[in-house]
Amino acid sequence: MVEAWYMDESQEDQRAPHRLQPNYAVSLEQLRSLGVVYRKLDADNYETDPCLQEIRRAENYSWMDIITIHKDKLPNYEEKIKTFYEEHLHLDDEIRYILDGSGYFDVRDKADKWIRISMEKGDMITLPAGIYHRFTLDENNYVKAMRLFVGEPVWTAYNRPADDFPARKQYMKFLAEEA
Repeated sequence: MVEAWYMDESQEDQRAPHRLQPNYAVSLEQLRSLGVVYRKLDADNYETDPCLQEIRRAENYSWMDIITIHKDKLPNYEEKIKTFYEEHLHLDDEIRYILDGSGYFDVRDKADKWIRISMEKGDMITLPAGIYHRFTLDENNYVKAMRLFVGEPVWTAYNRPADDFPARKQYMKFLAEEA
């Protein structure tokens, strides 16, 4: 089961867990209130998994690829890691399914505090368009993930501040309605 918690303010190694002391856990219900959707799937059988096929059909995820983030596998590795960790948003949902390895997605809560979501093999997450977030590897320095899109992929990240985009305004409206 996925684990999430509020982060400390440390600027040390981004790959460390950065838990508050004492730990302040975040529930799946709290993540859902931010529009974050979590699912657990069978990563060993992703190519034939009927659950994944049904999610793709129901959500109209028509495009996918697989990315391996490791210093020996990803061109411009150091630059990509820095880019992924810059706080940003997208104009479309971000869907990631961890096929192997592990890492962290960090999202902002309603009070603009960081929540760290620990992702490992079998975890699928959907981050809504307009949510400020970032990604980093954990101390294992390796993840293999499926990226899913509705239609053609759009890779554009808009670094904060990006509050004037319609996707951000729509997301803020969603949060206000959830309150």
